[in-house]
Amino acid sequence: MKGQNVIVIGGGIAGLTAATFLAHAGKSVTLFEKSKTIGGRATTEEKKGFHFNLGPHALYADGQGAHILRELGIEFTGGKPSSSGAYAVFQGRKHTFPNGGVSLMTTSLFGLAAKMEAARLLGSLGKIDAQAIQHISVREWLEKEIRQPEVRLLISALFRVSTYANDPDLMSAGAALAQFQMAVGSNVYYLDGGWQTLVNGLRSTAEKAGVKILTHAKVEKIIYDKKVNGVQLSDGSVLEAAAVIAVVSPNEASDLIENASQTELGNWAKNATPVKVACLDVALKSLPQPRATFALGIDAPLYLSVHSATAKLAPNGGAMIHAAKYLPTNTKDSAQAVEQELENLLDLIQPGWREVIIEKRFLPGMTVSHAIVDAERGGYAGRPGPAVPGISGLFVAGDWVGNEGMLADASFASAKLAAELIT
Repeated sequence: MKGQNVIVIGGGIAGLTAATFLAHAGKSVTLFEKSKTIGGRATTEEKKGFHFNLGPHALYADGQGAHILRELGIEFTGGKPSSSGAYAVFQGRKHTFPNGGVSLMTTSLFGLAAKMEAARLLGSLGKIDAQAIQHISVREWLEKEIRQPEVRLLISALFRVSTYANDPDLMSAGAALAQFQMAVGSNVYYLDGGWQTLVNGLRSTAEKAGVKILTHAKVEKIIYDKKVNGVQLSDGSVLEAAAVIAVVSPNEASDLIENASQTELGNWAKNATPVKVACLDVALKSLPQPRATFALGIDAPLYLSVHSATAKLAPNGGAMIHAAKYLPTNTKDSAQAVEQELENLLDLIQPGWREVIIEKRFLPGMTVSHAIVDAERGGYAGRPGPAVPGISGLFVAGDWVGNEGMLADASFASAKLAAELIT
């Protein structure tokens, strides 16, 4: 694309990634972030020596995010969580989590018939062609392929923890299965110091490449007439640009252009169903039950993990725990009820945690992805962008964009692709 000036709107990990690739390609890049700080949902807050991510964050070891970070020279350290010390929670009771042959046969989670079907299915999931079932919903696929109700619940739980999504009627079975296959195949990293280390590394790399980063600077609208001409800021000033990448939510991107309802971008915003979780982040002086480091709800969409058992997120002897509830679309549960539900989960897995609490934070409705990977639209193939049809020079990036990856991996992959399309 001719012209050197490119504007990136949004200072999260995708915006920083896109800006860095553009600068490396010789573009003059300005990044605008409306908040006072950059990083978005990847920011980490330090309190009393504990590192609080915004809920449970994991970097897929074989995902696009890890590959692109290494390509850019962004260093990170951390560890992969162990499968030991894991529990399945069913009907308010904890059971050994069936994560291997022995634990599957000995767990009290379900009976012999379910164990036999689970063994066969878990042994074959890695061989299923996820691409062939992108257009089928999770619920449809589960009901077609699995006979035992308890096994359906188990696989549903595994899909939830891999995707963060709790809408089996909308979610693409192929996308969910691909995400699960990657999780099982290579595991994930919990990061030392939290995800702020990635934000800091990306910002440093971007600035060294020549990116101009402006915080507390809001882009009010994108100026275009079939092609992008520039942007107008909230103070009324106008900056010319040959291309713009909007690294924001679908609704925010749509709001940036006039007559959005008449554009494809407006349709993308209208059809996006966000994925949300409620998170309870807890810092403890010590871990009451050192061997209990993970729990997954089977009949309820719950999660608990002691991230400090794997990564450096707490002072010596301390513990950083993330508990979460994967929220269904249009949930009607009150925030108070959900917080109590998560505290009850902590009582079950880490009894005594209330006596050693240092700090806690509850996030009742955090967005983890701005659009579920929808089976009705063909899974990954039906996701939008990065190029916006009908407006030359306008691109989008983020966790809802592109035909590759999910969550942070989609953010990284779409950011790189958007930059490549411009250069």
